[in-house]
Amino acid sequence: MRAALVLSIVSSAALLSRTASTAELVGSWRLVANQEHRADGRVSDVWGSDPLGRLVYDARGRVSMQILNRHRRAFAGNDRAGGTPEETREAFVGFLSYFGTYTVDEKAGTVVHHVAGASFPNLMGTDQRRRFVLEGNRLTLSTPPILANGRTSTYVLVWEREE
Repeated sequence: MRAALVLSIVSSAALLSRTASTAELVGSWRLVANQEHRADGRVSDVWGSDPLGRLVYDARGRVSMQILNRHRRAFAGNDRAGGTPEETREAFVGFLSYFGTYTVDEKAGTVVHHVAGASFPNLMGTDQRRRFVLEGNRLTLSTPPILANGRTSTYVLVWEREE
């Protein structure tokens, strides 16, 4: 009986710890840095030093993420489907968004975004695993190696909590 009680308390403490970690992610986050880390050691800002993006985690396990190049040029006309091939490519390549659900593995230090819909169709139905570090009002997410722009790189995104 005593062993069962101790096991119950330990299990409850672990659950509370995971819940607290998940609860700390809940909210709206503003993108403050988006860096590409190449295999050759070079690091560069993706879309410049002033990225634009928002990441939202809700308490029911839903996630929504949008990042974009704030320097994308406007189309010459107001027809969203009527851009030139160059305008359309720049608009598509300079924007990434997805939504779905998320789970946190506090022990592993990872959050997994289970993607239901995305601007890049190949992400739909995938699990996007990110290592995370939460320090104060800053959340850093790091990707595993990803193929983009014809090369494999790791991306590090730093988010700041929006009040």
